[in-house]
Amino acid sequence: MPALHPVTRRGLLAGAALGLVAAPSRLWADAAPARIVSLDYGLAETLLALGVTPVAIAEADQWATWVVEPAMPPGVVNLGAAQEANIELLQALKPDLILTTPYLAGLLPVLHRLARTESFAINTPDPGTPYSRSLDATRRLAGLIGRSREGEALIAASAARMDETRAALVPVVATPVFLVSFMDTRHVRVYGTKSLFDDVLTLCGLTNAWQGPTNYWGFATVGIEQLARAPAARLIYVEPIAADVTAALARSPLWNALGFVRAELVQAMPPVLMFGMLPSAMRFARLLQATLSGAPRG
Repeated sequence: MPALHPVTRRGLLAGAALGLVAAPSRLWADAAPARIVSLDYGLAETLLALGVTPVAIAEADQWATWVVEPAMPPGVVNLGAAQEANIELLQALKPDLILTTPYLAGLLPVLHRLARTESFAINTPDPGTPYSRSLDATRRLAGLIGRSREGEALIAASAARMDETRAALVPVVATPVFLVSFMDTRHVRVYGTKSLFDDVLTLCGLTNAWQGPTNYWGFATVGIEQLARAPAARLIYVEPIAADVTAALARSPLWNALGFVRAELVQAMPPVLMFGMLPSAMRFARLLQATLSGAPRG
């Protein structure tokens, strides 16, 4: 048997057009799907929160780095990068349901041939916020897999987490917060409107210091000098951050002139998935509470 290998999206679409990817012989069953594949981390973390382990996900090898929790159980198959998923392996797994997003719309002709495929829009240019869309998507996904009760429990737990964090952070709500990821010594990805992080900041009673434009994913890549717009803000950076970046920042006159640096209002936060759903929102809220309750780290 020849070795399985990842193929490109162009190859997948060409295969579909030529009929090289066989359509599943079974019709979609009314019963709850047992074998579920997710090509999106947010949908995969939601499955786990609903008590269902996917048989395979995209980029399983990076889960512990970017998602962290809930931990992915052993045995989940890695399909490779979402846009270049191993279609032969996916077909061999015989899934009942494939979960995807509009970001991977180009793969739909192939995915529909393999199994029932459902797309969920969380980050889009359309009106709305990732958190509110996550609520709707959680209910829809829970209904699809026969876990509606667990879906409502997850939604209630998320609301409770936001309320608890909001109450705990009352002493610090007067100070706006920049939330960033460092790209290099001079540039950050700053999170603002249309990001899950911004939604959680708002739900927890905090003000986002970044009021500038963002893309539909909810972030902008800017020079660190742009953070001088809010001199009275604090800054939280999401790890990981390269050691050479921290060393260079410590020597940077520009960095050391920023208001939050001079006021010692710079803090680190452990990794949390910026493109996640309710489980990521809950993790972010919990880490936000822990971070703002701890000592600043420069």
